[in-house]
Amino acid sequence: MSAAAPSTAPPTPLDERAAEAERSVTALFAGRLGRMPLTHLARIVHPAPPGSRTFGGLRGAWHYWWQAHYLDAVVDAGLRSLRTGDPAGAEARARQGDRLLSTIRLRNRVRWVNDFYDDMAWLALASGRLQDLHDEIGRTARGRRLRAAGSHLTAQLRSAHTDDLGGGLFWSRDRDFKNSPATGPAALHLARLGDTDEARRLVDWLYARLWSVESGLVLDGIRLLGGEEVLVPDVWSYNQGTVLGALVTLGDDQSLARAAALVAAVDARLTTEVGGARVLRTHGGGDGGLFTGILVRYLALAANVPALDPEAREAARRLVTGTADALWTGRGSLRVAGRRDPSVFAVEPGGPAPVPPFELSPQLQAWTVLEAAAALR
Repeated sequence: MSAAAPSTAPPTPLDERAAEAERSVTALFAGRLGRMPLTHLARIVHPAPPGSRTFGGLRGAWHYWWQAHYLDAVVDAGLRSLRTGDPAGAEARARQGDRLLSTIRLRNRVRWVNDFYDDMAWLALASGRLQDLHDEIGRTARGRRLRAAGSHLTAQLRSAHTDDLGGGLFWSRDRDFKNSPATGPAALHLARLGDTDEARRLVDWLYARLWSVESGLVLDGIRLLGGEEVLVPDVWSYNQGTVLGALVTLGDDQSLARAAALVAAVDARLTTEVGGARVLRTHGGGDGGLFTGILVRYLALAANVPALDPEAREAARRLVTGTADALWTGRGSLRVAGRRDPSVFAVEPGGPAPVPPFELSPQLQAWTVLEAAAALR
């Protein structure tokens, strides 16, 4: 059990927004794997495609890392329940997280290992936060399963951190591409485990090889093609988020200075104007539908770090709240027979509410953004 019970307060309007996003995503996407009892997973589209006989199955498209972010959002909801004095709600979400984690392993051919190290890093981060939720409420029934996930996934990430290209993590088992999408979350995961030396080496590699002096942002990666190094200069919002999370978790002076500069670069280069406010740009649907939600998660983390430069904290807070407000204001609703109409959120802040079919990723992104806004102190 945690050493001290978390302080509680009545739900705020921001908490209520996050709760509505949770309810809506759950109503539209969550259910069993096939017809198997005691399973829980999110399907990737609503409504289910024509010809789909069950909610989900062991065949078809499998988005391991989307499910990891779904788990992260479930943990967000559990922590929100604790903040608002609802221990029973936190307990229910911890059980849901346990079931989801088990089902991810089941759907992934009864194993934790995946072909992509970034996928495994996301699940390592989410399962670690699920353990934190357990610790907060004193619930240890699934401790063995969580420890197994953590040990297997961490070992995989360490195996991908090699001296090739001077450091960093490989993206996949092909071992021909080292990039930010794998290295950033792995650095954050290791920093949370207390392995600050290895985490700092990964961050230093990112700044040595993939940080752009011109933009102040982190680039995508370096490919090995025919023995030659080829820079992939794409800039994606989620890479800035995980690096920011690793920096503020490390918390030393150099890391905090880098974090402040990274927040400023995000504010200057990854935003657009909606309703007179600067909000974060998004990246469409598919995998990109999660990218900005990930960035917002770690901007909120940075905004809550007292040691970070006050201007950076305020900028991070402004971007989180502005993006959340824009997504909330532009939401629509979907008629569902027999239940309260769920909300549906635009793919981009200020954009139109979507029409069916709805992809999981942008709806999960909106939930993540609204949870981040509610978690600001």
